[in-house]
Amino acid sequence: MKNIFVTGGAGYVGSSLVLLLLKKGYGVTVFDLMIYGEKVLPKHENLKIIRGDIRNQELLKKVIPGHQCVIHLACISNDPSFELNPTLGKSINLDSFAPLVEISKSCSVKLFIYASSSSVYGIKNEKKVDEKMSLEPLTDYSRYKVDCEKILLRYQSDNFTTSIIRPATVCGYSPRQRLDLVVNILTNFAFNNREIKIFGGHQLRPNIHIFDMINAYVCMLESPKNLIAGEIFNVGYDNQSVNSIGLLVKKIIGPDVKIVNVKSDDDRSYHISSEKIGNILGFKAKYKIEDAIFDLKKAFEKKLLPDSLHNEKYFNIKRMQSIKLI
Repeated sequence: MKNIFVTGGAGYVGSSLVLLLLKKGYGVTVFDLMIYGEKVLPKHENLKIIRGDIRNQELLKKVIPGHQCVIHLACISNDPSFELNPTLGKSINLDSFAPLVEISKSCSVKLFIYASSSSVYGIKNEKKVDEKMSLEPLTDYSRYKVDCEKILLRYQSDNFTTSIIRPATVCGYSPRQRLDLVVNILTNFAFNNREIKIFGGHQLRPNIHIFDMINAYVCMLESPKNLIAGEIFNVGYDNQSVNSIGLLVKKIIGPDVKIVNVKSDDDRSYHISSEKIGNILGFKAKYKIEDAIFDLKKAFEKKLLPDSLHNEKYFNIKRMQSIKLI
């Protein structure tokens, strides 16, 4: 496959994925609202950037032809951002999905990879939460992820390969940085405020380094069709408690960092098993949470993330509120 169409390609994961795809010699088209700016993407002869809304079906019909693969990352990300405007979230995360898949298939796309979420499992007590377990989504965000999975799998055929990734929470440094995800939040406050607040702390959170996340997409892109057709893969590295993550942050950022534990009514605890993608595709995570913390520390030291405690471009909710996205 030579030409890859990446929705949300200027986002946190997308901007890093695009760099990797270009490095590996792919032609890439990024389709994105660009609400965080186009400067996160490089100028490259094999990169085409289209400012567009995935709800715009006529535009999609014009720009998808000629691509062999669609990697669909675009969405209103995570529960708080979704709850800010549920109507907007539904229109982007769910209502636009089936038309995008139909257009992709009609334009002779051969492979469609969808970024779902590990939150679709809800809260499980089992030690290994794998892809065969029941889905018990707790929010509209995760419920619509489940709905989109079901829609996509109905389109699986010999000429149109569909595959789904259920990622853990991503962490680490990216050209389009997010600082509203657990590891990144704690590292930001530890470095710049020398104090972190941990709400509850016993809750488990599955995480994956952003380099592993983008390598997982490339792994699927380059895997034999028969191994990924109609398949779903968890992608994570480490299931650690928020308390443990806080201690890692303190260890790396500095012993002077103060940890404040605050009672929380949010007892949601998530953990996943990523054995399937390792057994079937040979994909193994290479990076640790510690690597993500180190990478962010270096970025702060090099002044790559100015005004990181307040600048809205690092925080999805603040940015959505500011531009009044509709």
